[in-house]
Amino acid sequence: MTDATQNKQDPHLPMMVHAQYIKDLSFENPNAPASLRPNADAKGGPSMDVNVNMNATKLPDDNMHEVVLTVEAKATRDDKLLFIAELQYAVVCSISPNVPEQHVHPLLMIEAPKMAFPFARQILCDAVIGGGFPPMMLNPVDFEGLYLAQYKKEQDASAPKDTAVN
Repeated sequence: MTDATQNKQDPHLPMMVHAQYIKDLSFENPNAPASLRPNADAKGGPSMDVNVNMNATKLPDDNMHEVVLTVEAKATRDDKLLFIAELQYAVVCSISPNVPEQHVHPLLMIEAPKMAFPFARQILCDAVIGGGFPPMMLNPVDFEGLYLAQYKKEQDASAPKDTAVN
């Protein structure tokens, strides 16, 4: 298969991935080596705070988009920071011209992150292990639920407010 064939959009596929890559990766282990030692005084295991965000940008090429999945994870134990891991994992994809305009945004914000998430999860897990900690096991993310919640929030914010008249 030639490069020209690989870059053409298959009209039967609504979205085609052309590239995926680490855009930015950061791992901070600010209290090492103390944070790596077992702590007999610790009250339970570490607590994790994980945030997932998505952003899509139209590229100058026809129907090409860059979708960036950002995952930030922060682990603490007894109010002491263990590590911070941040990853921006990007996907360059094209949308078939046969896809109606109203379906483009959901494809970019639901389907592209669904495809990228397993790779992002593995990259973060490897970074955490490299930092001296046990593997970080991220649960699957409901990208459709996140998208619908954001859509509802935007709709509620733009809805006219009832005002009482005295």
